[in-house]
Amino acid sequence: MSFDGANLGILGPAFAAGLLVTATHVPLGIQVIRRGIVFIDLAIAQIAGLGVILADTLGWEPQGAAVQVAALAAALAAALLLTWTERRWPEVQEAIIGVAFVLASSAAILLLADNPHGGEHLKELLIGQILWVQPARLVPVALAYGVILALWFGLGERLGRIGFYLLFACTVTVSVQLVGLYLVFATLVVPALATFYGGRWRLFKAYALGVLGYALGLAASVAADLPSGATIVCAMAAIGAATALIRRSGVAPSQGA
Repeated sequence: MSFDGANLGILGPAFAAGLLVTATHVPLGIQVIRRGIVFIDLAIAQIAGLGVILADTLGWEPQGAAVQVAALAAALAAALLLTWTERRWPEVQEAIIGVAFVLASSAAILLLADNPHGGEHLKELLIGQILWVQPARLVPVALAYGVILALWFGLGERLGRIGFYLLFACTVTVSVQLVGLYLVFATLVVPALATFYGGRWRLFKAYALGVLGYALGLAASVAADLPSGATIVCAMAAIGAATALIRRSGVAPSQGA
């Protein structure tokens, strides 16, 4: 597939979506690595997706406000539950997050069992449809992300445990419907993990890695006619691995931004 005007018109909104997701997920991902709760995004994203599937099962309009409310309510409920479990049983929090993810995934499969398009719904939830993002959809996403970034950089640690979980839930709810669960996870974890020993300017390096991953992944997916979400994940992972490997050994961990 060539890079003609039509393809470039598709790539523009898709890349813009990637930039928006990167803007919010990189700083939150660094915090996720610091807290040692790497799979929280998978669990909350899957639970938000379960809310979308439940709303669809009830016959609600796919892009309607009711579906968005259902997804957000499910994610916020999960965030509150995980806040409580972290306070009550911090030593097994990661295991609880894993169970929540598996349970939500299984519930989603059961809800889609009698749906003739169930496989497509599940695939879209996982890998997303970033290449077909409509420009008009990016405006409310950008506004929501702007509020999230203002709260994060304005308050930071003062948000506390519950504030972090709730902000995280709102972010993931928006993102999983925009780019899919796999890209949400990759954007949160890969840049933060690859720059764990990055020393100074860690946040800048993580941002650069995320942007480059989306740019190269989208270009490769169009050039080779491959699924965009999976290609971006692979590109970001390859760039992250290269970044980590070229770091000199013996550098002390830098867990801050």
